Amino acid sequence: MDQLKQVARRLHGLRDALNLSLEEMAQGCGVSPDTLESYESGNVDIPVSFLHQMAAAYGVELTALLFGEEPKMNSYYITRSGKGVKVERTAAYSYQDLAAGFRQRVIAPFMVTINPEANAGAHLNPNTHPGQEFNYVVEGELEISIADKNAVLRPGDSIMFDSSLPHALRAIGDKPTRIIAIIS
Repeated sequence: MDQLKQVARRLHGLRDALNLSLEEMAQGCGVSPDTLESYESGNVDIPVSFLHQMAAAYGVELTALLFGEEPKMNSYYITRSGKGVKVERTAAYSYQDLAAGFRQRVIAPFMVTINPEANAGAHLNPNTHPGQEFNYVVEGELEISIADKNAVLRPGDSIMFDSSLPHALRAIGDKPTRIIAIIS
């Protein structure tokens, strides 16, 4: 079963375990019932920011929703180079969780690889979520749009923003872009 379907199954399982209707959980997460239903279908990309918001709203670990495993560490957790837990939900994005084993996180750090072919020439589809987001470009070039303002970031550049503003990003050029993304 592909990873997106597994995440969707865990999302539906959480709603079932909490004995919430589709409407009740959608309201608790600030999305429409149709949006939540599409996420639970496993046929639509589920933004990590939404999963982070859901985990916080319902007191579950983001890692449990993404990977089906409960984190165990609460004092510190080391992720060795290239060893973060990976999830590839779409052709455009691959996430590597840099703190998958740390419990009760207030931030979610990821190494994100963005494939330029997957969204070349496509219209950017912005999303929003409560909190803040920090992106640091490790390699490649990143186009980011925040509240209809666009910027291009290159290696060593970073941006911090209010993630309740509509935002979207994509790799530009012909090589994948890698960023460190920290979502609160």
